[in-house]
Amino acid sequence: MAPRRRDLSMDSESDSASDHQDFDHSSDEESEPDTRKKRPPREKDSDEEDLERFVLGDAANFRANLFRDDWDGDEGDRETDALGRVIGKEEETGLETADDADFFAFDIDLGRTPAEDQQLQLVVASTTSKPPTDPRDAPAWEDSDDERLTVSLASVTQLRKLRTSEADDIVTGTEYTLRLRQQFLRLNPHPEWARHAEEPPKKRRRRSSAASGSSEDASDEADEEGNNDDFNTDALPLDRLLRDASTMNGSAAAKTKRLRPEVIDIQRSRDIPDAHKDVTSLAFHPEYPVLLSSSTSSLLFLHHIAPTAHPTPNPLIMSTKVRQVPVRRAQFSPDGKKIFMAGRRRYIHSWDIESGAVQKTNKIHGHQEEQRTWERFRLSPCGRYVGMIGTTRKGGGVINILNVNTMQWIAAARLDSRGGIIDFCWWRTGDGLTILGKGGQVGEYSMAATRFLAVWNDEGSNGGSAIALGGAQGPELLGGDRWVAVGSNSGVVNIYDRHTLILPSEEDELKLKPRPEPTRALMNLITPVSILAFSPDGQLLAMASRYKRDALKLVHLPSCTVYRNWPTEQTPLGRIEALAFGTRSDMIAVGNDVGKTRIWEIRS
Repeated sequence: MAPRRRDLSMDSESDSASDHQDFDHSSDEESEPDTRKKRPPREKDSDEEDLERFVLGDAANFRANLFRDDWDGDEGDRETDALGRVIGKEEETGLETADDADFFAFDIDLGRTPAEDQQLQLVVASTTSKPPTDPRDAPAWEDSDDERLTVSLASVTQLRKLRTSEADDIVTGTEYTLRLRQQFLRLNPHPEWARHAEEPPKKRRRRSSAASGSSEDASDEADEEGNNDDFNTDALPLDRLLRDASTMNGSAAAKTKRLRPEVIDIQRSRDIPDAHKDVTSLAFHPEYPVLLSSSTSSLLFLHHIAPTAHPTPNPLIMSTKVRQVPVRRAQFSPDGKKIFMAGRRRYIHSWDIESGAVQKTNKIHGHQEEQRTWERFRLSPCGRYVGMIGTTRKGGGVINILNVNTMQWIAAARLDSRGGIIDFCWWRTGDGLTILGKGGQVGEYSMAATRFLAVWNDEGSNGGSAIALGGAQGPELLGGDRWVAVGSNSGVVNIYDRHTLILPSEEDELKLKPRPEPTRALMNLITPVSILAFSPDGQLLAMASRYKRDALKLVHLPSCTVYRNWPTEQTPLGRIEALAFGTRSDMIAVGNDVGKTRIWEIRS
C-alpha cells in the first residue's frame, strides 16, 4: 500500500500565516515608544584616538592641511587663504601652455613595413630658403642639388634618431646634412684645442698705474680663467694688490716652478731640422725663443724654437758662414743685440744683429804672444767685459780681460797653477771671475780690486777639467752665486755651497777655507768631465763628458741628488759636444759630434 502524501498546500498556508503574524508583531513593537534606557558610550583611550586620527583624519585640521606642501620647509612663513592656498607666490615653469602631447614621443612604425634593402628615398622637391650661416663657416663648395632633394626620415629605421618630433618625416637635403652634423657633434664633441681656436681673441684693457705693477703671469692667469671682456680690471686695484704680495715692495717677481728631486718630468720635443758637421756650441737668446748653434764648418744657424710650427717645426731663421774660421764658440751678448764668435784663430768677430755690421778684432796690443787663439772666451753677465784664456803657461796661466765696447785690454788674471788654466766663469754680477787651474786650484778674482781675493783647492782633485757657477742668494762678496761645481779628469763632480767657503773674520779682508769640504761629491761619470752648466733658475745642474756616448746626468738642487729616470738607455744623445738651458729653464738643448741638435722640454 502506497504511503500517504503530505498536503503541501496546507503547509504553505500555515507558513504564510505565521510570517504574517511575525510581521504584525514587529510593526507593533516599532510603533510603541522606546521606553528602555540607552547605555553610555565607552571612553576611548589615547592609543585608539591616535590611531583614529591617523587613519580617518582630524576634522579640526582637515581643511587647514588639505593644500599643505609637505616638502616645503618654510611653510611657517607663508600666508594661505581659506582653502589653504599660498598667497603671493607664483611659480612659472614655462610649460603652462604646453599640450599634453608635447610631453610624449612615440617611436613607432606607423604601419610602414619597408623592405630590408630599403635605402634613402630621394624625391625631387621645390627649392626652399637656405638657413642663415656664419660667414666664417661658409663651406668651400656647395651642391645645388641639395635644395631640390628630400629625404624621408621615418621610412628608414636608422634615420629616425634625426627627427625632432613624431610627425617629422620629409626634410630637404640641406636640412638632412645639418642634422647629420648635429648628430655627429653629439657623439663626438669638439676637442678643447678646437674650441680655443674658434673663440675670438680676448681684448686686453689698458690698466692704470696701480694695477700695472702686478706681474704678467697674474694677468695671464686671469685671462685663462675666462674673465668677461667687459670687466674693468681697474675697478679692483685693492683686490689685485692683496692677491699679489710682490706689489707691496714695488717689484713683481716672476713665479718660478719647483722641481722635485730624483724623478724629473721631461719630454722630448722636435729636433732641429738642420744638421751641422758637428755642433761646437749652443746658446739661447736672452729674450726670444731663438737657438744659436755653431760648428767647425764655419756655419752659424739661428732657429726659431716652435715645435708646433707648420710645415717645418723649429724653422730656420737665418744662417751665415764665417769664411776660414772653424767656429769653436758662439755666444749672445747679455742684451741679445750681438753675437760673438771665434775659432782657433788670432781674432774674434762680433756681429750686430740689428744693423748687420760685423766687427773684427785682430790682436791685443802688448799681449800678442799670450793670446794666440781666441776660441775660449766668455762674456760677462753685465755685458761690460769679455775674458779669454791665454795660450801661455808662463807663471801658471793667464786670463786677458777686454772691454766689450772698445775691445781694449783692461786687466790680466794670473793663477799660479801647474799646467795653466783649464776653465773659468763669471760671477752673477759680472764683478769678478772664478778661475780653475789644471792642478785643482780655484781662484776668486775681483774686477774692482784687480787681484785675487782668495785661492782654495778642490778636494781630491787629480786634475781639474770644468767649472760652473749657479743659483741665487749666494754671498755678496763672491758675486751672489750660491753653488760652484768643479769637475775633474776622473769624472768626479764636487758641488760646494759658497756660504760654507767663507771663514768668519773680524777684519774687512775676505778669507776662505784653503781646503773646504764639498756639499756633495757625484761619481756618476767615469770619464773626464767636459761640460758643466747650471739652469738659469739654479735648480738643475747638467754634467756631461764628450769622451763617452750618452754620458750625461742631471742633478737636482739644493738636494744635490741625481735624477734616476732620465736619461735612459734609449735616449739618443751620442757624444755630447755642447749643451744649453733655455732662458726660462723650461728646456734643454744637446748637440753631439755628428751635428744633431735635440731638444727636451722640462716640466714642473
